[in-house]
Order: sequence, then structure tokens, then C-alpha cells
Amino acid sequence: MTEKHTPDDLTVGRVADLVGVSVRTLHHWDGIGLVRPSGRTWSGYRLYDAQDISRIHRVLVYRELGLALAEIGRILDDPFVDPGVHLHRQRTLLRERIHRLEKTARAVDEMIERTDMTHEKSTTGTSLTPEEQARIFGTDWDPAYQDEARERWGGSDAWKQSAARTGSWDAAQWQTIKDETDEVEAALAEALSRGVEPGSEEANVLAERHRASIGRHYDCTPSMQVVLARMYTEDPRFAAHYDERGEGLAVWLRRAIEESARSQGVDPETATWQ
Repeated sequence: MTEKHTPDDLTVGRVADLVGVSVRTLHHWDGIGLVRPSGRTWSGYRLYDAQDISRIHRVLVYRELGLALAEIGRILDDPFVDPGVHLHRQRTLLRERIHRLEKTARAVDEMIERTDMTHEKSTTGTSLTPEEQARIFGTDWDPAYQDEARERWGGSDAWKQSAARTGSWDAAQWQTIKDETDEVEAALAEALSRGVEPGSEEANVLAERHRASIGRHYDCTPSMQVVLARMYTEDPRFAAHYDERGEGLAVWLRRAIEESARSQGVDPETATWQ
């Protein structure tokens, strides 16, 4: 930090207006070391130069892609990655997100067309047809999975909560949930490829992100997440699902979830569905 600055440096208020975030957000990013202004006035006010603003824009792109602030900071501060590589990576991720959003938009168009054709309105949602299930969840989706899950978990509070939350979802909403899940799993696979160790701060953040994605369906405690994680390695279907995204991901994810739970006071060895 320096007290020297140029006439082109911008105050925090001006930067907030320029990039479309609040002053409080910029103060927070400064406080956690994500984006620190390069200069200050003699009175102590923050001043941002062109490089600072460029970093803010990179943060905004990664945040739009769903990455946690801690993960964004780690990526941007990696001494072995230059800004050009960041830009190419961001472009690739953005194109993938655009593709997913376009798929979601098409699903919404289908729902609009269906509503216009039938002139019916429902508060209980629209059940997915087998064709819609295959399109959203993939061609390897088997409707029998739903029956199997109902047989195993149907009497639990989590099942009832999930039924209450998802009962009104239409195809577009299911597509959005699937896209969010894909983003989480891509982040997990990317962490595995970089050698991120289960139990590390980054791995714990990703484990919590994974638990939050489950939480869209029902309230998932760290202990419940551990129970689910056991299936990721013990059930060949789950193992194949994750290992398709990254070799060894099923085992890595189970370890990451167990270590995250351990950091929250849960013993993975004795964790139960509660």
C-alpha cells in the first residue's frame, strides 16, 4: 500500500458505481484480502488503479460462475498462472454457462408453449415426462432410481421435506438445479486434478458447497452428508457417476466430506442420518 497515487486513480465510491457493486462489498473484499486498493489518499481514503479494477472484474466473472470468494482469491493469487490464462479460463467457463442457460431458456420456452396450449394453471407443478427426465438428467437416467430412493428413504423427514420443496418444480427449475449441480461437480473434479487435499480449507469450502446443493432438496446436516458420501464409494452407480468426471473423484469427495464434517465436530466413523 502506498500513499502515492495518480490522477487516474479512483475512489471507492467511483469504483462501486463503475463496476456495479456496493461500497460495502469493496470494503469487505479489501478486508479479506481479495481486492486491496493499491493506494490511499493522505486522509486514508482508498484509491484504486487500473490493475485493481481489472482484478475486480475478474472477481465478478468468477463470482457469476458460482465460485466462493475464498476459491476466487486462491485462483487469482496463484503465482504460476498469468492474467492471460485467467481470461482464457474465464471465457471457457462463461461459454459453458451460456450453453447451460440456453438449454434452460429452451426448457422455459417449452413450458410457456405448453401453458399457452392448455390454458391451464397449476400450483402443484408439472411432472416430468420420461423424455424430459432423460434430457435434463442424461440418457443414463433410470426412472427406477426414484422408486428405489422412495423405498429406502420414503419414511424419513428428509424425503417429506424434499417432496414438499420439489413438488411444484417444473422442467425449467429442474434444469437449473441440474446445471448448478454440474457446476459443483466440475469444481470438485478441478480441485482433484490440482491435488487439493481433503481437509484443507479449499476442500472444506467445496464440501460445504456440495452440501448446499443437496440442501436445495432438503436440510442436509454434515452428519447426513457423511452418510450420503459412503454411498459414493460403496454403490458402483454413484462411484461411476463421480469417477466419470474425474478419476478417483468418488473416493476424494468422500474423504473431503468426512474431513469437513470432522472440522465441524462430527465423527465420520459414527455419523448417522440426523
